[in-house]
Amino acid sequence: MSLIEGEFLRGAGPVAVLKLLERGEMYGYEIVEALEKRTDGVLAMGQSTLYPMLYNLEAKGFVVARWDESGPRPRKYYRLTPDGKKRLAEDTRTWRRLTAAMGALGFTFAGPGVIA
Repeated sequence: MSLIEGEFLRGAGPVAVLKLLERGEMYGYEIVEALEKRTDGVLAMGQSTLYPMLYNLEAKGFVVARWDESGPRPRKYYRLTPDGKKRLAEDTRTWRRLTAAMGALGFTFAGPGVIA
């Protein structure tokens, strides 16, 4: 499976991160691992892509971060804010409309990352 690059990742990346954080707070490397595992590598991104995205989401008020220094190494955990939950709901509606429109063109969605 190839990685999604460029414009698609710029649009899909932030909403994918918000979706992961919907379940609870996560630290950066945990997000990287979850994106790769849950999307069969399609939305895999390195930390050099993820952290600027997280900083941007934080600047927009969609996520908030906190440091946890209780473990063997300090970790910065991110979680959704109420505005982030609203944004995720809006983005979810947009993605549903997009997939319905693509379906109307004859695309079928057979599973994660599989478009026929």
